[in-house]
Amino acid sequence: MLFLDNPPPFLFFTGKGGVGKTSIACASALSLARSGQRVLLVSTDPASNVGQVFGQHIGNMICPIAAVEGLSALEIDPQAAAQGYRDRIVGPVRGVLPEAVVKGIEEQLSGACTTEIAAFDEFTALLTDARLIAAYDHIVFDTAPTGHTIRLLQLPGAWSGFLDANPDGASCLGPLSGLDKQRTQYHAAVAALADPDKTRLVLVARAQASTLREVARTHEELAAIGLKRQFLVINGVFPANEAGEDALAQAIVCRETAALAAMPPVLTGLAQDRLALKPFNLVGMAALEALLRDAPLAGAALEAVALPAGTGTLAQLVDGIAASGHGLVMVMGKGGVGKTTIAAAVAVELARRGLPVHLTTSDPAAHLGETLAGSVPGLAVSRIDPAAETARYRREVLHSKGQDLDAAGRALLEEDLRSPCTEEIAVFQAFSRVIREAGQRFVVMDTAPTGHTLLLLDATGAYHRDMVRQMGGKGLHFTTPMMQLQDPARTKVLIATLAETTPVLEAAALQADLLRAGITPWAWVINQSIAAAGSTSLLLAKRGQNEAREIDAVLTRHATRVALLPLLAQEPVGAAALIALASSV
Repeated sequence: MLFLDNPPPFLFFTGKGGVGKTSIACASALSLARSGQRVLLVSTDPASNVGQVFGQHIGNMICPIAAVEGLSALEIDPQAAAQGYRDRIVGPVRGVLPEAVVKGIEEQLSGACTTEIAAFDEFTALLTDARLIAAYDHIVFDTAPTGHTIRLLQLPGAWSGFLDANPDGASCLGPLSGLDKQRTQYHAAVAALADPDKTRLVLVARAQASTLREVARTHEELAAIGLKRQFLVINGVFPANEAGEDALAQAIVCRETAALAAMPPVLTGLAQDRLALKPFNLVGMAALEALLRDAPLAGAALEAVALPAGTGTLAQLVDGIAASGHGLVMVMGKGGVGKTTIAAAVAVELARRGLPVHLTTSDPAAHLGETLAGSVPGLAVSRIDPAAETARYRREVLHSKGQDLDAAGRALLEEDLRSPCTEEIAVFQAFSRVIREAGQRFVVMDTAPTGHTLLLLDATGAYHRDMVRQMGGKGLHFTTPMMQLQDPARTKVLIATLAETTPVLEAAALQADLLRAGITPWAWVINQSIAAAGSTSLLLAKRGQNEAREIDAVLTRHATRVALLPLLAQEPVGAAALIALASSV
């Protein structure tokens, strides 16, 4: 594997959600450890499942992987990091300032911005801790989906630049944040990321046009901030010699071949490896060791899988959603499970019934326009663009708060609005506008991958708690975005997953997080089921056989309403194909 030849101390694996970053990062760390290297595997993904892959609890403290000598792992827990960050800031003033003031500070530090900065602090510490670096030959990073990773990798430069231009440390977190104390650490992190002798960035993609376009954008954005030493891994490529006479397998091979032939030019010059699709789930040591090897399948094709009873179609779910006449529908889940397609299919089905619908996305990697492939009567489409929302928020603040300031005051306000926290506030405001709109028509939201969404919900919860604190004792009627999300009559959450071990476990963890926030998911959608499609291909049949257990787990443990969508020979693009997908069984 080219991406593992003479690896530098730091290896980053990134890409769109669902392309196999965690599996490849874990397999690479295992391979390096087996060769006698001392390796630390780190996950910066809020939806990490490294512990599931190795079959042991890891958590946010470095711990050895029991079955592999020389391999240790760490999962950066954003919530735990944020709590530690808050404790460091609030601890010195607790008992000194009035309790009401302390509670106000805690509330200001309860949002998504604090969560991101706290995780970022831990991330940069790993890049600059001399004792930690000396203890390991390699540190392997399994990162969050692309948009979050770009944000994380830009933060060292963003905060360094912000601190250089703003030595007083003013930001949305206020002077208490003490960001200036981290100046040296942030500068050192920037230098380490930009040094090809220290850092290698491995872009992971699938042989799909959309993920290749996304990884091309990632390549250019990361190169622009100094990460120029990049490798490309195309994961899960269907071996052409395994297709046989099966129509579905042949269609997959043709689709992937065309996507690879049309690969964006900026990727063709990168060192590239291709990993074949495997017939097994990538959980456990044996599966990880087999991932980086190519081995032919053997044996006769398996018989068709008997699917568990109790699933329905997506159109049947829409029947229940449409009954209310308006409301918010949020499609949530891990990256790569087909949220955009599912959201588009739900929106088209609602519009087909003559209902007004607004389809929107908070996912920076979403491709709603490509999925719809044209306009649909009664359906409006938009995207919450972080850059556009941040620019609008800055203009509004400068107009409202800056018009009466003198030149020095306005300059300070402009500097404060260049803080990386500003984007979080702007995106939350856009999200709140979308929620309010659902009182008049259906709003279907294709959300960003799980970690993004939980951070957004964290901001929503923080706003809710602040409103309750300010208004609750005044006897006034008010409704916060969180209250609407918690009301099943106003909001229906669909959890999207695949019929595979890791996606189902991650969907279950997402559901648990939502329940803790008082939000009860309305239904699950199992997408791209090979078992539901039926296939005579040995490779697909083996994968389909593994699905039945996961489908049964969803039905018996996690959901009362379940739609099962088959893997299709042709991608569902355009209104007609989306309608057909919604009715397929």
